Amino acid sequence: MKKLFLLTTIFISTLSYAQVEDALIFLEAKDPAVVAAALANPISIMTQAAIDRKMAHSIAIDDRDVPLNETQKAAISASTGITVKAKSKWLNAVYVRGTKNNIDNLLNLSFVSEIEFADKSFNRPTGRQFTKDKFEIENQSRPNYNYGSATNQTEMINVNYLHDNGYNGEDILVAFMDDGYPGALTNPAYTELRNEDRLLGYYDFIERVEDLNGSGSHGSLTFSDAAGLLDGQFVGTAPKAAYYLFITEDGNEESPAEEAYWVEALERADSLGVYVTNTSLTYQAFDKNRYDHNYQDLDGQTTIGARGANAGFDKGMINVVAAGNDAQGFGFVTTPADAPGSLTVGAVDFQENYVYFSSFGPNSAGVIKPDVMAKGLDAAVVDQYGSVITANGTSFSSPITAGAVAALWSAVPNLKNDVVMQAIRESADRYNNPTSLYGYGVPDFGDALNNLLTIGVEEQMLENNFALYPNPVTTQINISFPKSAEKANFALFNILGERVLQNSISPLKNNIDVSELASGMYIASITSNNKTTSYKIIKQ
Repeated sequence: MKKLFLLTTIFISTLSYAQVEDALIFLEAKDPAVVAAALANPISIMTQAAIDRKMAHSIAIDDRDVPLNETQKAAISASTGITVKAKSKWLNAVYVRGTKNNIDNLLNLSFVSEIEFADKSFNRPTGRQFTKDKFEIENQSRPNYNYGSATNQTEMINVNYLHDNGYNGEDILVAFMDDGYPGALTNPAYTELRNEDRLLGYYDFIERVEDLNGSGSHGSLTFSDAAGLLDGQFVGTAPKAAYYLFITEDGNEESPAEEAYWVEALERADSLGVYVTNTSLTYQAFDKNRYDHNYQDLDGQTTIGARGANAGFDKGMINVVAAGNDAQGFGFVTTPADAPGSLTVGAVDFQENYVYFSSFGPNSAGVIKPDVMAKGLDAAVVDQYGSVITANGTSFSSPITAGAVAALWSAVPNLKNDVVMQAIRESADRYNNPTSLYGYGVPDFGDALNNLLTIGVEEQMLENNFALYPNPVTTQINISFPKSAEKANFALFNILGERVLQNSISPLKNNIDVSELASGMYIASITSNNKTTSYKIIKQ
């Protein structure tokens, strides 16, 4: 009996090493000389549009932007039994498929620093939820809808206010990640987009070809909610933005490789200067249940998707992500919707009521998710043939919002992504009382616009003018310097016009002690670059 048990154990162990596995292979740190050369000439690793966006938002170009070592990738690809499926410069890793034994052998390569298996039992224990059709809700299409329904989803979040004020996404680059966009080159909903050369490119990261068709038409529907335009019938939320279309969803399998494809597409988007991305895809259950994400994995930091989303946000983009449609199953938002770097969108109906299928929060680290809500039940969309229909799913709440983000950002393109995203949250109707179902609630992009315009004026003033604070003051006046000034002369006058203080100031010596002055009103005068500006100061 013991011998039989031993043989069985050996047989099972052998099987585990013979079956095909997926894993993330982390490489050694990038060569400092290569990194230095690339950072000295950033146009060699990204477009001018990307450089301009990063400069405008003070986003650092760093070693993460430098491509990973292709020679090392090729060596991994040439290793026995290994297929490279995707790569990530941000994670400095490649996603591979092969037997566990062959993957483990990659540690023999001197430049491989770590292996992270998709089967978490090789890393840590995990649970199991069953695989299901992720597009089950979205594929429940309705008959043709009239323009009024498109109006409802637009007016619900007050995007029409942006359009009325001329902010419709112009000069903002947007990238979509989905399963395919058949008809995008012929669909009448994109005639204006094509005629104005605002369909900038497309790529299939699964097949590694420039192609739009992919393995499905889900992307055709989601894309329409932002970019579609049929005069008198349908208007997307960002009809004047420019778009890239990426295929990252593989309809032939469900595996964490799709997360890796998605991160790679996100990196491509960043290098092209994209501001906003839309992802109407989430990941939790896979064909191989050993790879499933349990709730503890969904802490916004652990999964490949979450790590990519956070890196993309850190690089200056706003990544709009569907919350998911599994409230009746797994329940919680899955990845990359769990990431703090994602603007996660749940679904409401035409009366702004929570819809039964919309996945809820928080993530397992307690971060409020979803962030905001938009229409996801009977949402108006344009199908691949140019017909206006309706469909259900957070897959449509997300692009409705993504287009709105692009329209909003086109009004204040010099403001950073964290400022814009926070303004969207603060505009929502439940911001002061968020819930697990609604997050911060339904946003009002008109309110967000007005708040951001105020912030934009203030930032512009601070960039070009001195600022004095606090005011009223009790003991010390602090002076904020504009970028154009390196030194200045400060003088303070009482109400009789008598000078009571005078000092030379600089960005490093920018404090004035007024503790000995009597209470009352004073006039401060700052002279720099042959220009004098006066300020009223109240001394308490």
